[in-house]
Amino acid sequence: MNNIEQNLHDVRNRITLVAQKCGRSPEEITLLAVSKTKPADAIAEAITNGQREFGENYVQEGVEKIQHFSNHSDLVWHFIGPLQSNKSRLVAENFDWCHTIDRLKIAQRLSEQRPENLAPLNVLIQVNISGEDSKSGILLKELMELAAIINALPNLVLRGLMAIPAPESDFERQITVFRQMEQAFIKMKTQYPQVDTLSMGMTDDMEAAITCGSTLVRIGTAIFGARQYKS
Repeated sequence: MNNIEQNLHDVRNRITLVAQKCGRSPEEITLLAVSKTKPADAIAEAITNGQREFGENYVQEGVEKIQHFSNHSDLVWHFIGPLQSNKSRLVAENFDWCHTIDRLKIAQRLSEQRPENLAPLNVLIQVNISGEDSKSGILLKELMELAAIINALPNLVLRGLMAIPAPESDFERQITVFRQMEQAFIKMKTQYPQVDTLSMGMTDDMEAAITCGSTLVRIGTAIFGARQYKS
């Protein structure tokens, strides 16, 4: 088992240092622990060390973990993987957030399937900022049209944007891509006052993301170690 306590401490320190360097408050940036493929005991260790927000990529696995930790009423669960129509009900009924809305059909299903006894589902629109054929997400030019329709759906709250840029090791090139997301986010905030979340930045590019206004970084490897896939 990795030393999750130390890893969380180190990641939080990284966030604080980068935020201070670019004149931001560290409190503006939420640390989302990406717990996909990780066992319950690793998540429990993170919870013991103050982590409350977790991201899952696989619907069924995520639902099992949400149920396992249902006695922790203060945990916040984010669905951050690609979402197929046939799995939308499970997300609508179990998660607090969905980061990967990129088409109207999914948004409509989530709104229709969100139980009335739960608060509206917080949603982010995923932007394919690098224009990769293999990636989910809409193009920036399509953003405002989709945002307007999602904003009118009754059981969703449009909170902002999410992006997973193509891998890039050069810091300045990371910045160039993230700046496009920052500009789109600023534009959205002027139109929708509840928009407050820009989900971008992972273990290898979180410094550039925070520099460009990210309010939520999705960190897995630096907290839990390398991914573990079931064979």
